[in-house]
Amino acid sequence: MNNIILTGMPGAGKSTIGVVLAKTLGFTFIDSDLVIQERENTLLQEIIDDIGMEKFLDVEKDAILSIEAKHSIIATGGSVVFREEAMKHLKERGIVVYLMVSYEEIERRVNNITTRGIAMAKGHTLRDVYDQRIKLYEKYADVVIDCDNKSLEDIVRDIKGNV
Repeated sequence: MNNIILTGMPGAGKSTIGVVLAKTLGFTFIDSDLVIQERENTLLQEIIDDIGMEKFLDVEKDAILSIEAKHSIIATGGSVVFREEAMKHLKERGIVVYLMVSYEEIERRVNNITTRGIAMAKGHTLRDVYDQRIKLYEKYADVVIDCDNKSLEDIVRDIKGNV
């Protein structure tokens, strides 16, 4: 097994699950949002505010293309699915796991939408973002893990059993 790439909505648990999964498998953990922040030397939300969503998506794509990891768990930003080149790069390097969470659960978990660094078009709501992204997560997923009403340990076990 090479890399496991975690995709899903903001609040799906990609980073939290990724750290535990990496420890369980003895893999390295990479959070692509932190790669972006390190490369740009600023916070995600500041990047989005300064350059806008479309240019941010290109910054995110470039950060993804810079990742050449092996035996790693890669937690991606929720908007990575908007750049086909980035997803192609990831799929060539590992198994893409979509952490599927219902809208109601995402809404419950994400209460800092304006400061969290979520790439969303002006005037869009969290529901708009969710509806727009779901089909893309499904399109690129090699494995879909239903995360609703499951413990962290159950989700990690499900991922390990499906990759």
